[in-house]
Amino acid sequence: MILIDGADLVASRPGRPLFTDLSLTVADGDRVGVVGINGCGKSTLLAVLSGELEPEGGVVRRGRNARIGALPQRPVLPRGTVRSAACDGLGAEAWQGEAMLTRLGMGDMLDRSTEELSGGQHKRVALAALLAREWDALILDEPTNHLDLDAIAYLESWLADFAGGLVLVTHDRHVLDRVTTKVLELDRGRGFLHVPDERSGGSGYAAYLAGRSEREAQAAAAEQTRKNLARRELAWLRRGAPARTSKPKARIATATALVEGRAQAAARDGELGLGLGSSRLGSKGIELHSVGFAWPADGDSPARRVLRPFSHGLEPGDRLGIVGANGVGKSTLLDLIAGRRDPTDGHVEVGRTVKIGYYDQLGRELALDRRVRDVVAGDQRDPSVADVKLMRQFWFDGDAQFAPIGSLSGGERRRLQLLLTLIEQPNVLLLDEPTTDLDLDTLRALEDFLDDWPGIVVVVSHDRVFLDRTVSDVLAIDEHGRAAIVPGGVGGWLIRRAAGPAALPSLSASTSTKSETTSTSASGPSQQSTPTRAVSKKSPSTLRHQLGLAEKTLAKATAERDAAQDELIAASADHEALARLGSKLAERQQRVDAAEEHWLSLADEAESIGIEF
Repeated sequence: MILIDGADLVASRPGRPLFTDLSLTVADGDRVGVVGINGCGKSTLLAVLSGELEPEGGVVRRGRNARIGALPQRPVLPRGTVRSAACDGLGAEAWQGEAMLTRLGMGDMLDRSTEELSGGQHKRVALAALLAREWDALILDEPTNHLDLDAIAYLESWLADFAGGLVLVTHDRHVLDRVTTKVLELDRGRGFLHVPDERSGGSGYAAYLAGRSEREAQAAAAEQTRKNLARRELAWLRRGAPARTSKPKARIATATALVEGRAQAAARDGELGLGLGSSRLGSKGIELHSVGFAWPADGDSPARRVLRPFSHGLEPGDRLGIVGANGVGKSTLLDLIAGRRDPTDGHVEVGRTVKIGYYDQLGRELALDRRVRDVVAGDQRDPSVADVKLMRQFWFDGDAQFAPIGSLSGGERRRLQLLLTLIEQPNVLLLDEPTTDLDLDTLRALEDFLDDWPGIVVVVSHDRVFLDRTVSDVLAIDEHGRAAIVPGGVGGWLIRRAAGPAALPSLSASTSTKSETTSTSASGPSQQSTPTRAVSKKSPSTLRHQLGLAEKTLAKATAERDAAQDELIAASADHEALARLGSKLAERQQRVDAAEEHWLSLADEAESIGIEF
């Protein structure tokens, strides 16, 4: 049954078209992901399909009596409580609304007024209200924004089981890969529908990646062919070819068209200009000494503990991801590191050369009527030549530089915020939900940039792919405010969460720094002591042999741990296997830790007698 049929759709925004002659049909069982660069018209298309906006051209037909639910990018809730917003009209099924609110992290705010909610909380309540009802088709614009990893995993499973039609805009590649059966790519005003084949294994996202790559290769080959033909025809024209008959005249016209022709302009010129460099970072980064935080008592509300005291050290080159449910204090921890808040326990010690860049969820307070170029220029009256070049590198070229911020899409505003963060050349980057609203191309460019960036990176994110690509250690914060490094990265943490509390690592009140030479107290900096190194009594040849064996043992243990982690990821839908494999991964991580400790001990002995290794 056809639920939504959009034919020859046209839409634009001031100064440029978005798409023309775009057609899309959604039937039962279709799950269509919509992708494209920021500002290409994805949200506009969804608003047209849902009936929120009328197209400038074309027509949208909806199935007779089809129940179509929509989640806009910025939903508006009715006045009242969170419970009433999600449950009103459900009658005896009101429990489903409350259950969905709990699933999406709003279960402790049922009696809160909707007028007191943040933008992210608004979206979660609107999504809960939508999912608690019966629909033949759903149109969802960035439903994973502002959800924690548990809620995203639940939504992903829910959508995968949804039998109706689905149109989805999301930048979560994991969700796209698992949920979509087709992907509609918007590119320079045109739509390209990618349908899976044997190569893509049924994944709409894989079909999109393969189709886009093939289209770009064909375009490059066609342009090369055109250039070769134009070169030959230009040589023919220069020889003074006769033009007395219709045949030569036609050839002259063809030659002229080839010579003057141009390939279609790229959607964006060049790579995203993230390579702005960074200030020099010395050997000392940032140290958290028994840092904790509690909100003070306020009226009838008692004091509330957010983070229990813990210690951790951030050194040059560190890549730390922070994970946990919504509300456990991840953003608060970033604020403590950045100095935006003072800890109620312990203290933060910052190296003399540290320069922090904070890319947060809310972004800078930017007046919506200010233009992009004015914000980049700062206190200067007009942007410099370097500023103009930088805006172009961040894909703000031509008219986009003069656009008021209020006219930018959510992703374009986030990209502008990223520009304003990196232009200051920090050497410590704090990224709070950096993937929100950024398109896939920008995400890949940011991931590639972080691969080679020499400073410290601390990321709070619910995007599994982004975390896997960018961080090496994961710090988990639980519902009681306890923090600890989790073996196995974000995949290991998710698997332990799914397997239940018994599979979780013990989150102690304190996590040691890497060097484990710093003892801390809440009253001030610790006194560091340098232990006297014992000189090894082993012979150099014995030590070299033992070091070689230890390296092999460590390599084998690491390979076995990585294999166990792959098994866990592959078994993400089998909860019985999750518990078993979670324990297996923890055991193998312990082997890696023991092997690494043994190697370090031998290396220390070797260094004490001057052996190079």
